[in-house]
Amino acid sequence: MVSLWKLYTLFFKMGLFTFGGGYAMLPILQKEAVEKQKWITEEELLNYYSIGQCTPGIIAVNAASFIGYKLRKIGGLISATLGVISPSLIIIVLVAALLRQYMDNPYVQQAFDGIRICVIALIINTVWNMWQKGVKNARGYIVFAAAAVLLWCFNLSAIAVVILAAAASLIPDWRRSKK
Repeated sequence: MVSLWKLYTLFFKMGLFTFGGGYAMLPILQKEAVEKQKWITEEELLNYYSIGQCTPGIIAVNAASFIGYKLRKIGGLISATLGVISPSLIIIVLVAALLRQYMDNPYVQQAFDGIRICVIALIINTVWNMWQKGVKNARGYIVFAAAAVLLWCFNLSAIAVVILAAAASLIPDWRRSKK
C-alpha cells in the first residue's frame, strides 16, 4: 500500500517542476505514476485527464485527486491534491513578493520566454502521445476531425464538444452491424 507521505512528496515534486499547467504535467505523471510506480495504467491516466478536462477545477489537481483516491481513498485524495498544489502556493507567495522588483529585468523576461517555449514543446509531445493512444480507428479520426471543426471554426464550447464526442462513440459502428 502506498503511504500518504509518498503520495504527497511525489505530487509535490510534480507540482514543483511542472510549468504550464495540467497538460505539461502529463508526461511527468506518465513517467512517474504509470511507468515507475505502476500505480495506474496509461488508459487510466488518459481517462483521468479526460474527466479532469470536463470537471471544474485545474486538470492537474483533478488528475492528482483521482489518482490519490484510487490508491488510498479520501486520505490519498487529500495527500495527492495537497502535494500538487503546495509548490504553486509557495511559489506564488514568493513571486508576488519579488515580481514588482524584478519583472522589468531582461534576464527575467528571457527566462520566462524560454520557459514558455519549453512548455509548448511539452504540450506538443503530450498531444502526439495521446493521439497515438487515443485515435485508433476511422471513427476516432472522424470524431477528432468533427471536434476540431466545432472548436476551431464554430468556437463551440469544449464541454459541448466533449459531450458530443461521447455521444458519437455510443452510435453503433455500421460496419459491425452488417455482420
